[in-house]
Amino acid sequence: MDAEPRPEEPDGEDGGRARLSKRAVTDRALKLADAEGLDALTIRKLAQDLGVTPMALYWHFRSKEELLEGVAERVWGEIDVNVDPAAPWPDQLAGILRSLVSVLRAHPSAPRLVQEHEKRNEAALRATEITLEILRGAGFDPRYASQIARSALWTGITLVMSEPGYHPELSHEEHAERLRRAQIELAMLPAARYPRLIECAAPMTACDDPEFHYRLGIELFIDGVRAAAGRVTGGPG
Repeated sequence: MDAEPRPEEPDGEDGGRARLSKRAVTDRALKLADAEGLDALTIRKLAQDLGVTPMALYWHFRSKEELLEGVAERVWGEIDVNVDPAAPWPDQLAGILRSLVSVLRAHPSAPRLVQEHEKRNEAALRATEITLEILRGAGFDPRYASQIARSALWTGITLVMSEPGYHPELSHEEHAERLRRAQIELAMLPAARYPRLIECAAPMTACDDPEFHYRLGIELFIDGVRAAAGRVTGGPG
């Protein structure tokens, strides 16, 4: 079956705005998704935000799904996969994971985008290929390398979404109030039954040192992969 034809490319200007590039559209779509959430991102709303008609955007994206795939590729493209081949493989893997986490932290919409759109864009394929190459070079067979590569992606997503107090959809005031209530709920537990939860009420509900949260999470993952290398491949971790 033939693919649905795209509308004719608009001539000149549309709605007083010069012809848009695909990159300009995905850049603005990402900003809109980060500010208002992926569910709020529609072709019509994006066109209104850009000051053009929806037809101008349909030249690049025939549906919201295509638009989301384009935005996802934009996010995947921000991940730095330029590893130093002379560096030890754990350092190479940690570098990619740190970059993934940095991108996910920068864009509230990114965790969902990389979960749902990782198979059909060149940037995601490239990141996965290089991760698998690192793991194969470490001595893991294809089965182990594939599982660890998937776990690396989910580790990055989980670290961001499990940061204590993570609620990007809330305003600053709503976020502060939610944290206050959560901390009080733990602090008011029966002391005889939950002494450690009471002791840890603040760090369990808020993240005063985000860098520690992410650094420790990445170190734990890399240490686990290094230990697996020594156990599975028989080589040094």
